[in-house]
Amino acid sequence: MAGLLGARPAVPRQGGCSWATLLLLLLPVQAAQKADLSGEAAGATMNHSQALIHRLQELLQNGNASDTLLRVRTPGSDEVKVFHAHQLLLTLQSTAFERLLHNQTAVTLYEPADSAALFEKFIRYLYCGEISILLHQAIPLHRLASKYRVSTLQRGVAEYMKSHLASESSQGHVVGWYHYAVKIGDVGLQESCLQFLAWNLSAVLGGAEWATASAELLGLLLKRSDLVLHSELELYTAVEEWVGRKQPEAPVTLQLLRSIRYAMIPPGHLFHLQKQSAVMVRHYGAIQDLLFQAFQFHSASPLHFAKYFDVNCSMFLPRNYLSGSWGAPWVISNPARDDRSTSFQTQLGPSNHDASKRVTWNVLFSPRWLPVSLRPVYADSVSGAIQSIRIEDGRPRLVITPAMTSSDFAGVSFQKTVLVGVRQQGRIFVKHAYSFHQSTDELADFLAHADLQKRTSEYLIDNSLHLHLIVKPVYHSLIKVRK
Repeated sequence: MAGLLGARPAVPRQGGCSWATLLLLLLPVQAAQKADLSGEAAGATMNHSQALIHRLQELLQNGNASDTLLRVRTPGSDEVKVFHAHQLLLTLQSTAFERLLHNQTAVTLYEPADSAALFEKFIRYLYCGEISILLHQAIPLHRLASKYRVSTLQRGVAEYMKSHLASESSQGHVVGWYHYAVKIGDVGLQESCLQFLAWNLSAVLGGAEWATASAELLGLLLKRSDLVLHSELELYTAVEEWVGRKQPEAPVTLQLLRSIRYAMIPPGHLFHLQKQSAVMVRHYGAIQDLLFQAFQFHSASPLHFAKYFDVNCSMFLPRNYLSGSWGAPWVISNPARDDRSTSFQTQLGPSNHDASKRVTWNVLFSPRWLPVSLRPVYADSVSGAIQSIRIEDGRPRLVITPAMTSSDFAGVSFQKTVLVGVRQQGRIFVKHAYSFHQSTDELADFLAHADLQKRTSEYLIDNSLHLHLIVKPVYHSLIKVRK
């Protein structure tokens, strides 16, 4: 393979000889004909950049006119990779190589095995500015780009990671990418990974990468109210499995267990967990107060419960549950065609007291809606032409309204969430989650940048828009009772 141990050796040379040779290689492929100075419009531009790239690749492959020797070693291994390179090309993009090669022509570099395996690919990028990448190569390539300060490759790999969070992999990769982002301090990549994990948590819980998550990552996820999963019971089961595998210290386990929202688990399941969950039995004393409060929540009406307890806390706020009690999927075929409507029912609240009470919701979707303030008026313009409404200026609109009113709504408002699913490499995942409260019936920026008119839109799956509608109650303390 090009550039590996055994490649044709070349005698390192210093000074202007190698640089002059490189310039001679560049001259034949430089071709730019500018417009004739006489004013004739016969100018043309020829692009021979691919030929130039090919010649530069040959330089690396054959070691012609090389003036730098790189030896790449892996700690604990006798293998040495040798590259006959050119200082000019290495230092054009890497300030680290500029420092390393100052007053010397031979350098030994030490890299971990996964980075050493990709070092030829990395060096080739410095010669031709192009690189192919696979999921498992992202971290070692980013590590090389960071170490040798190749900023363009560093940014490119980071963007690749952000745009391939949903790609299919046998062992999962998002959790590993998150841990790497924390290690290098890339806040943007951290947030992208966290958001993806939160909005697609059910898929992650069923995969191999859940077992690789750190306690710090689990703690951050459990604090979020925008987690998308089937139920709180599913989350508790996943945490119990993680604790059983990792066997963390007691304070870590207690922190995770106290982040579960037990009031969102039906009492029948809570009774079962108290007897059948080994983790709960072992740490029952540390979470007994939360379980007792959850049973109290289920035994009384939310309005009565709010008189004595602070319900403005995360324990009594549902997450984005996909079960039928909290919403419904809605697949809109040919969404750019015309307005659509549907209706669905949700449970009034998570309290067992409200288990039999339902709220009906009406939903309207419009693919091209113009706010009144943006609607043009038919009138003669200065030129005498008639202004017309441009349909393409409209944007998608989604309105969710209750089909009923009830005294049971006292002390509660409703948060509405719309999940938008897209497909990437055959896998459907949540790309956006829009939320709004009862004070407004519609989403102000719903799919504002989505072009639903194009069949190739990333938001369309087989020419259909895949939504999941969720409505969850937010309780408010109405009366404070002095004790």
